[in-house]
Amino acid sequence: MPQLDPGEVKALARILDELNYYQLLHIERSDGSPQIKRGYHETFRMFHPDAHRQRDPELQDAIRCIAKRITEAYSVLRDPRRRQVYDRRLDAGNGVRMQLAEAQAEAGRAQAQRRGTTPQGRQYFDLAQLDLRRNDLAAAERNLQTALTFEPGNAGFREQLNEVRSKLR
Repeated sequence: MPQLDPGEVKALARILDELNYYQLLHIERSDGSPQIKRGYHETFRMFHPDAHRQRDPELQDAIRCIAKRITEAYSVLRDPRRRQVYDRRLDAGNGVRMQLAEAQAEAGRAQAQRRGTTPQGRQYFDLAQLDLRRNDLAAAERNLQTALTFEPGNAGFREQLNEVRSKLR
């Protein structure tokens, strides 16, 4: 493995907070799982702390910091739900970094919001899903409307209802 230039490592460590996870792993936002995995392995191999044990302590600290951020990026981008949350955050301009716990919690909230936050909302949403599997669009529409009476602000319910209504036309 070629030796990393100490000046470049320190410069990268200084601008680490400005790089999004895609830039850090040298991948495109449109890349799929294989490219994300390859980008992670190639980048992490260069900055693996064990490969730089003989370097001076200041450089080792910078390399460790970069390696942690590379791992953080991969942990977020490899999971489709966490990646969607991260992409929404990038689109909104809310920073380039997301802790794994934060990404998991946000993905869980989004999942719960789609399925409902009240027992009655979930009940009628689940009934609507069964209706859709049976291709009973009229019953699905009724159940989604009922779910919306319990959760009027649920955008996922409203979106699904609009889809069902467009199919009914």
